[in-house]
Amino acid sequence: ISEATARRDLAALERERRITRTYGGALSDYNANFPSFRQRQATNAAAKRQIGRAARDLLKPGQTCYLDGGTTPFAVAEALRENPVSPLTVVTCNIPCAELLAPVEALQIYLIGGRFLARQSVLLGDAARRSLGHWHIDLAFLGAEGLTTEGFWNSQEEIIRLQRAAARRAHRVILCADASKLSQRTPFFVLPWSHSVALLSDATPAQLRAAGIHLPKDHFLRATEKSP
Repeated sequence: ISEATARRDLAALERERRITRTYGGALSDYNANFPSFRQRQATNAAAKRQIGRAARDLLKPGQTCYLDGGTTPFAVAEALRENPVSPLTVVTCNIPCAELLAPVEALQIYLIGGRFLARQSVLLGDAARRSLGHWHIDLAFLGAEGLTTEGFWNSQEEIIRLQRAAARRAHRVILCADASKLSQRTPFFVLPWSHSVALLSDATPAQLRAAGIHLPKDHFLRATEKSP
């Protein structure tokens, strides 16, 4: 079809609220129908707190970290607010993370630019990826909707593009995901485990084996209730 036809079709879908327009494209119904940030916060909250505290313990003064969109990276922000690492630079696309951490004097908070999706409280798109390209990141804390033997998955193409951009800029990638994500496969594949991704999870080694996920010992970080 012609570009003019594509634009008319996208405009019609936008009027029907079936898509969210972006520069040069569109997001399907993710922003409208995917559970909102606040709705997802209550799901597996205890596991997310464990993961957040364990993630905070990986950070060292003087580092730069990236916090992904979603509620598990937000748990990392909660742990940082409770027990800040000083000094620390935090780069994020996650609006609630930035709002939570902004009052903490020990932290410098930077939001990347991008298209704001209100229900998801996240910044996405080409501008977000370009903005992220200016940073050198020590640790990138990413979230996921699914973990399988191949690697990890997410629900929207624009999210995985930003996650891949963050992974390229990071010295170390930490995937923060609770055990409920095991053996879940969503529409878009993010990265394979061979990309040197470390998994930080409350899942047990036995649960990982049952899901067909086999990681080197230094690539599996267990979050437990004993995490401070």
